[in-house]
Amino acid sequence: MAPRANWKGFLRLSLVTCPVALYPATSDTEKVSFNQINRKTGHRIKYLKVDAETGDEVTSEDIVKGYKVDTDTYIEVTKDELDEIALDSTHTIEIDEFVPKADIDNRYLIRPYYLVPDGKVGHDAYAVIRETIRSMDKVAIGRVVLTNREHIIALEPLDSGLMGTLLRYPYEVRSEKEYFDDIQDVKLTKDMLDLAKHIVEKKSGAFEPELFEDHYETALIDLINKKRSGMPITAKAAPKTGGNVINLMDALKKSLASERETAPAAGVAKETVKRKKPKKRVEGQREMLLPIAGKSGKDAAAKTAPKEASKRADKPVRAPARTKKAG
Repeated sequence: MAPRANWKGFLRLSLVTCPVALYPATSDTEKVSFNQINRKTGHRIKYLKVDAETGDEVTSEDIVKGYKVDTDTYIEVTKDELDEIALDSTHTIEIDEFVPKADIDNRYLIRPYYLVPDGKVGHDAYAVIRETIRSMDKVAIGRVVLTNREHIIALEPLDSGLMGTLLRYPYEVRSEKEYFDDIQDVKLTKDMLDLAKHIVEKKSGAFEPELFEDHYETALIDLINKKRSGMPITAKAAPKTGGNVINLMDALKKSLASERETAPAAGVAKETVKRKKPKKRVEGQREMLLPIAGKSGKDAAAKTAPKEASKRADKPVRAPARTKKAG
């Protein structure tokens, strides 16, 4: 099922306009998630909106927004008042300027989106805007309104489409000075830096995100599969720590020696050395969320567990498929 667009409107560069749709470029839905349940009954926990003073439940139509100005003092703001100040740019991404991508500080990046033509018309105008940005080797800066708030968005070509990245406003980015001012100014010897560079060279490689493995996600899937199959859960031994570094130079030398021990045999070209691929992940992870048949509750679950375990022991939880690296 295709994802639903977060926003639909128009992309405009001066007098050139085309209908577009904005889709989220990332997703967390494939990660293992949990619900809160009552340990005694096995029922899911339900949250109610209640008055902080009276404890009475409040219905949605009686809930309004309020800005806190003092303890227990709020300025009430209604939906109609918020609609009155709604921005005119709610349905148009207006490109204001073009800047070098290197000028955008990474701290301002929020999240990526895919911007695609909406419908069968406007593809030519979309292509003109895309190729103009590509030819200038710059990023287009525009504005878009999402959830009633205006955001700055940076647009850049990605294959045959456009990727838009929401940017933070300056007041949302904290100054580094209040964190870095107390860092001591130390002098490092050339030997220390040379050793550190050798370690970096040994660990250098190409950026291949398809080889990244979420070890915690893998451990969660393994834990849930074991519990579904009725297998015993054993505590894992605590990892050994490296201890305090007594001498920085000695630590660098030992690190370099350790890297050399794991280096490929002599004569093997560096570019041919491949990192170990993580376990292959396949679709079907959501199978783990299938409810256990029978009555709800701890006792019912205990009665059905052996029967369900025998049925599902050969149907382990599967993780989502890894996206193949773009050619």
